[in-house]
Amino acid sequence: MKLSFSTLGCPEWYWSNIVSAAKDLGFQGVEVRGVLNQIHVPLVRQFSEQEYEETLSELDRLQLGIPCFTSSCELDAHANHEKMLISGREYIDVAVRMKVPYIRLLGDREPAPAGEVDEGLVKESLLELAEYADGSDVTLLVETNGWFADTERLAKLLQAVKRPNVAALWDIHHPYRFMGEPPKATVQNLDAQIRHAHVKDSIESDGKVRYMMMGQGDVPVREAVGALEDIGYEGFYSLEWVKRWDLTLEAPGIAFAQYAQYMRTL
Repeated sequence: MKLSFSTLGCPEWYWSNIVSAAKDLGFQGVEVRGVLNQIHVPLVRQFSEQEYEETLSELDRLQLGIPCFTSSCELDAHANHEKMLISGREYIDVAVRMKVPYIRLLGDREPAPAGEVDEGLVKESLLELAEYADGSDVTLLVETNGWFADTERLAKLLQAVKRPNVAALWDIHHPYRFMGEPPKATVQNLDAQIRHAHVKDSIESDGKVRYMMMGQGDVPVREAVGALEDIGYEGFYSLEWVKRWDLTLEAPGIAFAQYAQYMRTL
């Protein structure tokens, strides 16, 4: 089992702290969703033309990988469509430079579905970015969130796009929490299209989602891992501890260590 954590969980850590913690806690990778105050990954200094070789060398020495760059690119953004495409291309360029295989894209902005999205625009945007990524080893992953937490809907989108460099990122939390979808149904719908997995736990109280340490909520993570193993999944299980958006959550060192321990019990 390959474990990583998203830097969403450690918004106050320097890059040196991030990779040191990953190594010390026995992780195999770090998913990057910003470093310190820089949320736009292509502008992170360690991935620049001037410093990327040193960063790659350090990661190699620590035996760590970056499985995914997590972008904010919203594929159905009407008002900022061209800006979104520019951002997507920047992510592809830096992923090529840093040898990162996956980029997370959003078919819907919010984790919970709040209404329909323009699936035609989502498809058009995906095709444009997939064409830009052609010839590289970068695959674009649409996350199971919002409108596409319904994974039958996401499966239809991927089938309509039908590009080898477009696939799915399964956020194990969202289809279960917001759609009542069992993990086995998600895996049946998406199957080998699942290339990367986000893991988090929660409870629902008074109509609101409250994120919890692993095993303290009711998200069926064990069942999800089993379903993925049944189809021979070899990707990362990446903790998405949303501390950047909620500073009341437990400190990253505590959450990351507990996550690693919990997942190894599975």
